Amino acid sequence: MKLVIQRVSRAKVTSGPETLGEIGQGLMILCGVMEGDTVEDAHWLADKTVKLRIFTDPDDKLNLSLEDIGGGALVVSNFTLAGSCRRGNRPSFIRAAKHPASEDLYEEYVRRLRENGIPTATGRFGAPMEIDMAADGPITILMDSEERGLPRHSAEN
Repeated sequence: MKLVIQRVSRAKVTSGPETLGEIGQGLMILCGVMEGDTVEDAHWLADKTVKLRIFTDPDDKLNLSLEDIGGGALVVSNFTLAGSCRRGNRPSFIRAAKHPASEDLYEEYVRRLRENGIPTATGRFGAPMEIDMAADGPITILMDSEERGLPRHSAEN
């Protein structure tokens, strides 16, 4: 799984006129599920997300986590995180997990955040969406379950 995590003062995701999810201070998270990802990957990333120290303490140091500040998470599925531009100019998405496994792991990541006590809003899996957010910092972190150190068994492109 791949995540793009942005610290935000607010974030909202809509589909057409409908607001799907909205948070105040917290993390805006794009979540891409890759071929070969597991429930353990979703849990590892969710647990790391909750404890990721990217909020400032009273000394203006990045020492506080989402859990520490009582912030929320807005999680939006994004298969394009699996894109590879290694060959040519048109991204290949061959490494993206297929439905329904991709949706199941996305939902498992969200479930684990909630299980950890994080108020979590979401977009709608597979829907066209617009994100409106105020990046705070800006601070952006990339996380990948491959960092767990386990080999990935997926198609190379």
